[in-house]
Parts: sequence; C-alpha cells; structure tokens
Amino acid sequence: MIASLDPVGNATERWLDAARGPLVLGICGAQGSGKSTLADALVSRFAAAGIRAATLSLDDLYLGRAARAELARDVHPLFATRGVPLTHDAASGCAILDAVRAGTPVQLPRFDKASDAPLPREAWEAVDALDLLIFEGWCVGARPQADVALADPVNRLEQDEDPDGIWRRAVNAALAGPYRALFDRIDRLVLLAAPDFSVVRRWRGEQEAALRARLRREGRDPAETMDDAALDRFVEHYERITRSILTEMPARADLTLRLDAQRAIIT
Repeated sequence: MIASLDPVGNATERWLDAARGPLVLGICGAQGSGKSTLADALVSRFAAAGIRAATLSLDDLYLGRAARAELARDVHPLFATRGVPLTHDAASGCAILDAVRAGTPVQLPRFDKASDAPLPREAWEAVDALDLLIFEGWCVGARPQADVALADPVNRLEQDEDPDGIWRRAVNAALAGPYRALFDRIDRLVLLAAPDFSVVRRWRGEQEAALRARLRREGRDPAETMDDAALDRFVEHYERITRSILTEMPARADLTLRLDAQRAIIT
C-alpha cells in the first residue's frame, strides 16, 4: 500500500471535477521520496475509473551526455552531471504540457539512466488526448532563490568546485527563466516533503541499489552505477534546491504531505 495514494488520489479527483480541461498535476519530492511509484499508482487508479492518465518524469527530459558536455565546456564543469536545472530540455517539456492541455495526442519521452542517454523516439510513449498528466520530479515547481542566498556554499561540492558561484547562479537563473515557464504550466502541485535533507542520501542509495539489481537481472553491466563516493558527490548537486523547496514550497503547494524517514505520512 502506498501511503500517499489515497490523499493525493482523493485530492486529484476533486481537482479533476473542477477542471475545465485536461489537468496537469505536478508532484515534487526529494530523490527517493516515492514520486515515481505514486505517479504510476495514480495512473492505474484513474485508468480503472475510465480517466485517461499518463505520467511524465522530469528525469525523462534530461539532456544526454554530449549536450551536457557542451554546457560543462561553455558554462561550468559541474553541468556535466545530470540533475539540476539547465540539464533538461525545458522547451520540449513546455511543448508537451501545451499539447496535453490542448487535448492533442503527444509522445512522452523516456530517458535511460544506465546509458545516460534519451531513448530513441520509437521507444517513447505515444498517448492520445489525456484527462490527466502527472508531471513528477525532484524540483518540479521549484522557484529561484534570492541572490543573497547564493553567496555562501551549502556543501563541499559548492565550496570546492564552485567557489565563485558561477554554477549555482546559472542554475538559479534557469529556475527564474525556462523552468519557471515550464512549471507555470502545472495546474496543481503536490509536495512529498522529506523530514530533512540528511535522509535523502539514504533514499538515493536505495534507488541506486535497485537500479544495480535491475541491470543484473537484464544481463547488463552494473558497473555503470555509482559507488558510495560518487553517490555522495552526486547528491550534493541537489542539496541547495532541495533545502529551499522544503523551506518555501509547503506554504504554496496545493497539497503537502510530510514524510518520516520511512516515507510514512506524518501530516
């Protein structure tokens, strides 16, 4: 049983009843908080009720390795790592959400994290007109920070690899620009709020272990996954925005579910 399914499902039913057209539901939550599992369960729940639903992950909008290498060369080396704003195709995301809101058929992209590349278009999910699109991601709906908040590094990654703040300011500018345009297309926003950032590393480690196990089952090389040191550094890319979300988003999300370290709902 997914603890968040009923409260989010019940709220979404009310939002669908009040909507004048297709509904774009945003689900935000730190890595490992259960967003993808919840989104898939919601699609199944609403499909059983005759509601045309599909899910799009922000992760499926990632730029591939070569495109990020260009960002790393032209803007800052930290953009070689996928995750933060600027490492997604926000313009394609806007076009997809516009098509859904217009009630037209659309192809939903998919990204393969093991190969670090978008899947070919023939592997995308083609959907007809939808009643509900669930758009989930770790920073879905995030807003930029004030310039003064960017001055001091929040962790060793920023201190050692972004001492001049070039990377974090570019990320923040993306949140204020193309990502604001993307997130403004969301009709309702749900936040799965982790108890604090310290639990995110463990949650993300569980995801990596699951990926490693899946690759082994598929006969693929699990060496493509991250070891503990690489994972520690990877998670630090997400820390600033995750902390900001946990501070400011609960006041404006349409529904906030506060989770404990085991992902059970507190409130």
